[in-house]
Amino acid sequence: MFLSFSFFSPPAAHLSPLYFYSESEHVTMLNFINRFIRLIFGLFLYSLGVVLTIKGDIGLLTWDVLHQGISIHVGITMGQASITVGFVIVAIAFFMGEKIGFGTVLNMLLIGTFMDILLESGLFPKMDTQVSGFAMVTAGLIVIAFASYFYIGAGFGAGPRDSLMVMLVRKMNCRVGVARAIVEGTAVALGWLLGGFLGVGTLYSVFGVSIAVQFVFFLLKFDVKKVRQESLADTYINLKEAFKTSK
Repeated sequence: MFLSFSFFSPPAAHLSPLYFYSESEHVTMLNFINRFIRLIFGLFLYSLGVVLTIKGDIGLLTWDVLHQGISIHVGITMGQASITVGFVIVAIAFFMGEKIGFGTVLNMLLIGTFMDILLESGLFPKMDTQVSGFAMVTAGLIVIAFASYFYIGAGFGAGPRDSLMVMLVRKMNCRVGVARAIVEGTAVALGWLLGGFLGVGTLYSVFGVSIAVQFVFFLLKFDVKKVRQESLADTYINLKEAFKTSK
Protein backbone atom coordinates (compact mmCIF):
# COMPACT_ATOMS: atom_id res chain seq x y z
CA MET A 1 0.00 0.00 0.00
CA PHE A 2 3.03 2.29 0.00
CA LEU A 3 2.02 3.78 -3.37
CA SER A 4 -1.21 5.23 -2.08
CA PHE A 5 0.15 8.15 -0.11
CA SER A 6 2.64 9.70 -2.47
CA PHE A 7 3.21 7.96 -5.79
CA PHE A 8 1.02 10.32 -7.77
CA SER A 9 1.36 13.45 -5.66
CA PRO A 10 3.26 16.56 -6.85
CA PRO A 11 6.81 16.54 -5.43
CA ALA A 12 7.41 20.28 -5.19
CA ALA A 13 6.58 20.67 -1.53
CA HIS A 14 8.88 17.96 -0.20
CA LEU A 15 12.07 16.45 -1.53
CA SER A 16 11.87 12.70 -0.99
CA PRO A 17 13.90 9.77 -2.36
CA LEU A 18 10.62 8.64 -3.93
CA TYR A 19 11.10 11.41 -6.46
CA PHE A 20 14.61 12.74 -6.03
CA TYR A 21 18.07 11.53 -5.28
CA SER A 22 19.57 13.62 -2.49
CA GLU A 23 22.67 12.79 -0.49
CA SER A 24 21.06 14.36 2.57
CA GLU A 25 18.06 12.02 2.46
CA HIS A 26 17.91 8.80 4.45
CA VAL A 27 17.77 5.92 1.96
CA THR A 28 15.29 3.12 2.65
CA MET A 29 14.30 0.06 0.64
CA LEU A 30 10.71 1.30 0.53
CA ASN A 31 11.74 4.55 -1.13
CA PHE A 32 14.10 2.76 -3.50
CA ILE A 33 11.32 0.41 -4.63
CA ASN A 34 8.97 3.37 -5.07
CA ARG A 35 11.50 5.13 -7.29
CA PHE A 36 12.12 1.96 -9.29
CA ILE A 37 8.40 1.45 -9.91
CA ARG A 38 8.12 5.10 -10.93
CA LEU A 39 10.96 4.61 -13.42
CA ILE A 40 9.45 1.47 -15.02
CA PHE A 41 6.00 3.05 -15.16
CA GLY A 42 7.44 6.16 -16.79
CA LEU A 43 9.31 4.14 -19.43
CA PHE A 44 6.17 2.15 -20.21
CA LEU A 45 4.16 5.36 -20.55
CA TYR A 46 6.83 6.80 -22.84
CA SER A 47 6.62 3.72 -25.06
CA LEU A 48 2.84 4.04 -25.15
CA GLY A 49 3.14 7.67 -26.18
CA VAL A 50 5.56 6.79 -28.97
CA VAL A 51 3.21 4.07 -30.26
CA LEU A 52 0.32 6.54 -30.33
CA THR A 53 2.39 8.96 -32.43
CA ILE A 54 3.31 6.13 -34.81
CA LYS A 55 -0.34 5.14 -35.23
CA GLY A 56 -1.25 8.76 -35.92
CA ASP A 57 0.37 8.12 -39.32
CA ILE A 58 1.15 11.76 -40.14
CA GLY A 59 4.89 11.63 -39.51
CA LEU A 60 7.10 10.03 -36.87
CA LEU A 61 8.93 11.57 -33.94
CA THR A 62 12.44 12.73 -34.84
CA TRP A 63 14.27 9.70 -33.48
CA ASP A 64 11.63 7.30 -34.73
CA VAL A 65 12.26 8.46 -38.29
CA LEU A 66 15.76 7.03 -37.81
CA HIS A 67 14.51 3.90 -36.04
CA GLN A 68 12.10 3.15 -38.87
CA GLY A 69 14.75 3.79 -41.50
CA ILE A 70 17.09 1.33 -39.79
CA SER A 71 14.33 -1.25 -39.37
CA ILE A 72 13.53 -1.07 -43.09
CA HIS A 73 17.11 -1.70 -44.19
CA VAL A 74 18.27 -4.13 -41.50
CA GLY A 75 15.07 -6.14 -41.20
CA ILE A 76 14.47 -5.61 -37.48
CA THR A 77 11.55 -4.09 -35.59
CA MET A 78 11.39 -0.41 -34.70
CA GLY A 79 11.77 -1.36 -31.05
CA GLN A 80 14.92 -3.34 -31.79
CA ALA A 81 16.24 -0.42 -33.84
CA SER A 82 15.55 1.89 -30.88
CA ILE A 83 17.50 -0.41 -28.57
CA THR A 84 20.40 -0.62 -31.05
CA VAL A 85 20.62 3.15 -31.47
CA GLY A 86 20.38 3.59 -27.70
CA PHE A 87 23.22 1.14 -27.15
CA VAL A 88 25.48 2.97 -29.61
CA ILE A 89 24.69 6.32 -27.98
CA VAL A 90 25.29 5.01 -24.45
CA ALA A 91 28.63 3.54 -25.55
CA ILE A 92 29.69 6.85 -27.11
CA ALA A 93 28.58 8.85 -24.07
CA PHE A 94 30.37 6.46 -21.69
CA PHE A 95 33.67 6.57 -23.56
CA MET A 96 33.41 10.36 -23.76
CA GLY A 97 33.23 10.54 -19.98
CA GLU A 98 29.49 11.01 -19.37
CA LYS A 99 27.94 9.40 -16.29
CA ILE A 100 25.61 6.53 -17.10
CA GLY A 101 22.72 5.81 -14.78
CA PHE A 102 20.60 2.76 -14.06
CA GLY A 103 17.72 4.61 -15.72
CA THR A 104 19.88 5.24 -18.79
CA VAL A 105 20.38 1.51 -19.27
CA LEU A 106 16.73 0.61 -18.64
CA ASN A 107 15.63 3.42 -20.95
CA MET A 108 17.80 1.90 -23.67
CA LEU A 109 16.42 -1.62 -23.16
CA LEU A 110 12.80 -1.23 -22.13
CA ILE A 111 11.35 1.50 -24.33
CA GLY A 112 12.10 -0.46 -27.49
CA THR A 113 10.84 -3.67 -25.88
CA PHE A 114 7.60 -2.09 -24.70
CA MET A 115 7.16 -0.47 -28.14
CA ASP A 116 7.29 -3.82 -29.92
CA ILE A 117 4.87 -5.41 -27.44
CA LEU A 118 2.36 -2.58 -27.84
CA LEU A 119 2.71 -2.44 -31.63
CA GLU A 120 2.18 -6.20 -31.90
CA SER A 121 -0.80 -6.16 -29.53
CA GLY A 122 -3.21 -4.86 -32.17
CA LEU A 123 -4.81 -2.55 -29.61
CA PHE A 124 -3.96 0.65 -31.46
CA PRO A 125 -5.42 1.16 -34.94
CA LYS A 126 -3.72 3.34 -37.54
CA MET A 127 -5.52 6.63 -38.14
CA ASP A 128 -6.81 7.21 -41.67
CA THR A 129 -7.52 10.96 -41.67
CA GLN A 130 -5.48 14.08 -40.91
CA VAL A 131 -7.84 15.10 -38.10
CA SER A 132 -7.74 11.74 -36.34
CA GLY A 133 -4.00 11.57 -36.98
CA PHE A 134 -3.35 14.90 -35.29
CA ALA A 135 -5.61 13.87 -32.40
CA MET A 136 -3.68 10.62 -31.94
CA VAL A 137 -0.28 12.33 -32.14
CA THR A 138 -1.43 14.98 -29.64
CA ALA A 139 -2.55 12.26 -27.24
CA GLY A 140 0.82 10.56 -27.68
CA LEU A 141 2.72 13.77 -26.89
CA ILE A 142 0.68 14.32 -23.72
CA VAL A 143 1.37 10.73 -22.62
CA ILE A 144 5.09 11.29 -23.30
CA ALA A 145 4.98 14.44 -21.15
CA PHE A 146 3.49 12.52 -18.21
CA ALA A 147 6.03 9.75 -18.81
CA SER A 148 8.83 12.32 -18.54
CA TYR A 149 7.45 13.45 -15.18
CA PHE A 150 7.64 9.91 -13.84
CA TYR A 151 10.96 8.66 -15.17
CA ILE A 152 12.90 11.92 -14.80
CA GLY A 153 11.63 12.37 -11.26
CA ALA A 154 12.77 8.86 -10.33
CA GLY A 155 16.33 10.22 -10.44
CA PHE A 156 18.03 7.17 -11.96
CA GLY A 157 19.83 9.08 -14.71
CA ALA A 158 19.08 10.69 -18.05
CA GLY A 159 18.02 8.79 -21.15
CA PRO A 160 20.64 7.86 -23.76
CA ARG A 161 19.68 10.62 -26.19
CA ASP A 162 19.64 13.24 -23.44
CA SER A 163 23.10 12.06 -22.38
CA LEU A 164 24.30 12.61 -25.95
CA MET A 165 22.98 16.19 -25.90
CA VAL A 166 24.66 16.85 -22.54
CA MET A 167 27.93 15.50 -23.95
CA LEU A 168 27.72 17.86 -26.93
CA VAL A 169 27.02 20.82 -24.65
CA ARG A 170 30.12 20.01 -22.63
CA LYS A 171 32.43 19.21 -25.54
CA MET A 172 31.29 21.98 -27.90
CA ASN A 173 30.51 24.59 -25.24
CA CYS A 174 27.18 25.32 -26.92
CA ARG A 175 23.62 25.89 -25.75
CA VAL A 176 21.28 22.98 -25.07
CA GLY A 177 18.99 24.11 -27.89
CA VAL A 178 21.88 24.04 -30.35
CA ALA A 179 22.95 20.59 -29.18
CA ARG A 180 19.41 19.29 -29.46
CA ALA A 181 19.06 20.73 -32.97
CA ILE A 182 22.31 19.03 -34.04
CA VAL A 183 21.40 15.66 -32.52
CA GLU A 184 17.78 15.50 -33.65
CA GLY A 185 18.50 17.11 -37.02
CA THR A 186 21.12 14.46 -37.71
CA ALA A 187 18.77 11.68 -36.61
CA VAL A 188 15.95 12.94 -38.84
CA ALA A 189 18.22 13.44 -41.86
CA LEU A 190 19.72 9.95 -41.57
CA GLY A 191 16.32 8.39 -40.99
CA TRP A 192 14.78 10.17 -43.99
CA LEU A 193 17.66 9.04 -46.22
CA LEU A 194 17.03 5.48 -45.03
CA GLY A 195 13.33 5.71 -45.85
CA GLY A 196 11.87 6.74 -42.48
CA PHE A 197 8.48 8.50 -42.49
CA LEU A 198 9.10 12.25 -42.27
CA GLY A 199 5.81 14.13 -42.33
CA VAL A 200 3.90 17.08 -40.96
CA GLY A 201 3.50 15.16 -37.70
CA THR A 202 7.28 15.19 -37.28
CA LEU A 203 7.39 19.00 -37.33
CA TYR A 204 4.28 19.18 -35.14
CA SER A 205 5.90 16.85 -32.61
CA VAL A 206 9.11 18.91 -32.38
CA PHE A 207 7.15 21.88 -31.01
CA GLY A 208 4.25 19.95 -29.50
CA VAL A 209 6.28 17.77 -27.15
CA SER A 210 8.00 20.82 -25.62
CA ILE A 211 4.66 22.51 -25.00
CA ALA A 212 3.14 19.32 -23.58
CA VAL A 213 6.08 18.75 -21.22
CA GLN A 214 6.01 22.36 -19.98
CA PHE A 215 2.26 22.15 -19.39
CA VAL A 216 2.40 18.84 -17.51
CA PHE A 217 5.35 19.93 -15.37
CA PHE A 218 3.50 23.15 -14.52
CA LEU A 219 0.29 21.24 -13.77
CA LEU A 220 2.08 18.86 -11.42
CA LYS A 221 4.31 21.59 -9.93
CA PHE A 222 7.38 19.62 -10.96
CA ASP A 223 10.72 21.44 -10.94
CA VAL A 224 13.16 19.34 -12.93
CA LYS A 225 16.10 21.44 -11.68
CA LYS A 226 15.60 20.02 -8.18
CA VAL A 227 16.13 16.46 -9.35
CA ARG A 228 19.53 14.94 -8.58
CA GLN A 229 20.20 12.20 -11.13
CA GLU A 230 22.10 9.12 -9.95
CA SER A 231 24.97 7.45 -11.74
CA LEU A 232 25.29 3.66 -11.64
CA ALA A 233 27.80 4.06 -8.80
CA ASP A 234 25.34 6.23 -6.85
CA THR A 235 22.58 3.65 -7.29
CA TYR A 236 24.87 0.86 -6.08
CA ILE A 237 25.79 2.84 -2.95
CA ASN A 238 22.17 3.75 -2.25
CA LEU A 239 21.01 0.17 -2.76
CA LYS A 240 23.61 -1.08 -0.29
CA GLU A 241 22.44 1.53 2.19
CA ALA A 242 18.82 0.55 1.61
CA PHE A 243 19.64 -3.11 2.33
CA LYS A 244 21.38 -2.10 5.55
CA THR A 245 18.44 -0.03 6.79
CA SER A 246 15.95 -2.81 5.93
CA LYS A 247 17.65 -5.32 8.23
